Amino acid sequence: MERIKAKSNCAATAYELIESLQTRFVDKLSVISKEQGSGEGFSPVEWFRDDGVHGGGVRYEGRDNVIFNRASVNLSQVQYDSDDSKSLASATAISTIIHPKNPLAPSVHMHFSWTEMKDGKGYWRLMADLNPSIENDAHKEKFAAVLEQAAPAQYAAAEAEGNQYFFIPALGRHRGITHFYLEAYNTDDAAADLALTKKVGEAAIDCYCEILNSVLQSKAIATDQEEKKQLDYHTLYLFQVLTLDRGTTSGLLVHDQNDIGIMGSIPSHINKPLLASWKDKMKTPQDELLITLLNCLPDADVCLVDEAVKQKLASGVRSHYKSHPEAINMQARGNTVPPTVANHR
Repeated sequence: MERIKAKSNCAATAYELIESLQTRFVDKLSVISKEQGSGEGFSPVEWFRDDGVHGGGVRYEGRDNVIFNRASVNLSQVQYDSDDSKSLASATAISTIIHPKNPLAPSVHMHFSWTEMKDGKGYWRLMADLNPSIENDAHKEKFAAVLEQAAPAQYAAAEAEGNQYFFIPALGRHRGITHFYLEAYNTDDAAADLALTKKVGEAAIDCYCEILNSVLQSKAIATDQEEKKQLDYHTLYLFQVLTLDRGTTSGLLVHDQNDIGIMGSIPSHINKPLLASWKDKMKTPQDELLITLLNCLPDADVCLVDEAVKQKLASGVRSHYKSHPEAINMQARGNTVPPTVANHR
């Protein structure tokens, strides 16, 4: 089976960039795995949209259980060149989350994508955010400074929009400590926009790998209390992703052919009683969504989220929003709400 790629030059150029970012990140993390962990690195998993007719992708899953709690670097390109009913031509993206095993090393989320319509218009989405279980001011300042240096003219707006998007109203706090988010970004200079995406992506990847490697080289050992903080933070991460994150929800609503890849951001274990304690803080019907998620999880205080559970969670989220389409309006947003689901109809 072969994935059919988008035809346009812009989509092909975007794919080359996204693929280069994926390769850069996987290669750097694999070196860290070889030097600091088991050396197992990453394994590719390919998926197909409609048997490859409308594209697909490949994700690299971290196999090094010494270093990674969970690690996924997902590349995708969905295209509708052969479907005249769609106004969307193609969507090309890298979406990645790394959850280190050591609580003293921060998690990171990044997403860079190009969306192109059949009328020739297109835009970029750039996201990069540092998500530590144990906050470290030096890591925060380093990550923020690198992004500001990569995009000095855009940084203030990207930081503000990221802070808005990753705020969790029910809990009165953010997911992550430093955020960069540009939605529907395009200017009159397509080459400059591409260069900006490349610069921000490479800067975020390189900086994160430096931070991760420095923690692992220090041989720092987390305390039992820090391990507990990580479990609780991973619970918050799952909560935010499955009840607020538009990208995750949109991906699940558009199709069901990459559920495990879309759920690659979920950590391996969560604190179920803590998650359940947040139900009364949620507005209707999102409290029903949380009940659904809880019912998908194993009956244990510390829950393993394996592939079978991920599939249940994905189906639960999809079912909830099909029953309550208005609830999409309760999800996280920046200054611009992307019409991702509508684009695929």
